[in-house]
Amino acid sequence: MRSRQRGVNLGFLLLISQLFRVGPSNVPPVTLATMGLNIYLFLAPQKQLLDVCISVQNAYIYKDWTRLIFSPFYHADDWHLYFNMVSLLWKGIKLERRLGSPWFAYIIGVFSLLTGVVYIILEMVLTEFTKDPSYIRQCAVGFSGVLFALKVINNHYFPGGVAHVFGFPVANKYACWVELVAIHLVSPGTSFVGHLAGIVVGLLYTKGPLKKIMKICAGYSGLRSSPRRSNAYNSYTPFNQYSPNNTYSASNEAPGYEPYTGGLSEEEQYQAAIRASLNDQGSGHAQRRPNYGFNIPTGPLTQEEIRQRRLNRFEG
Repeated sequence: MRSRQRGVNLGFLLLISQLFRVGPSNVPPVTLATMGLNIYLFLAPQKQLLDVCISVQNAYIYKDWTRLIFSPFYHADDWHLYFNMVSLLWKGIKLERRLGSPWFAYIIGVFSLLTGVVYIILEMVLTEFTKDPSYIRQCAVGFSGVLFALKVINNHYFPGGVAHVFGFPVANKYACWVELVAIHLVSPGTSFVGHLAGIVVGLLYTKGPLKKIMKICAGYSGLRSSPRRSNAYNSYTPFNQYSPNNTYSASNEAPGYEPYTGGLSEEEQYQAAIRASLNDQGSGHAQRRPNYGFNIPTGPLTQEEIRQRRLNRFEG
């Protein structure tokens, strides 16, 4: 494991620049809070890296299980932090809006612990098969394992498409495996087993029993996964923020930021925009509704109503 570089360097400055380019208000709360925790522990570490990194020797043999909690949130240097947090930024924006903030926070917590557990198991298996005791001493830190798990479930919820790994187009469903190998070849100092542990956790969630187990545990605790149309996270992409007449302008969109549509079709989105516009143009004594994004239509508009609203909109 590399020693921690002191001071604030270019990687950290680029991360802050990227965050403000997107706009903190456009980042869902759990994603923003997780990034904030990682950044805080980078700037003001509460422990030394050697005291938080996870390995078979430190966690399993010496029974220091607190490393399962701390190791994902510490980073070796500013570039390590930069690449992990930028990856979290884009994955978090998509997944937190898709799953809802409570469930996404639940996933972050479970994955942070479970990737460490799987990492220890994989290192023990490698030690047993290779008879090489060095595996039990390999110590790892960083959020990369959790990010590989999030990459797997991101591809599960948003299937299809192509990712670019070091400039080469790769189908999304294979991207995590290609990236696993490519990162290890380009940067041998990274933890291959740590990244593999993340993929295993992601597959346990999407293909295995992990999601069902989490739902059962959530049922006992009262936690529920937010439905796709929940207003709990509509408010992060208010429709009216793009232009006064409720027409979306791509030039106002942060790079890589996908506005949340509440699961509505294009026609339903248009109907919702019409209703929002009519609410804004209501009588002077009527109370104006908060600007929290789409209001789900209570019933479909007729074709004649749609035609008339379009005429009124363009004539107005």
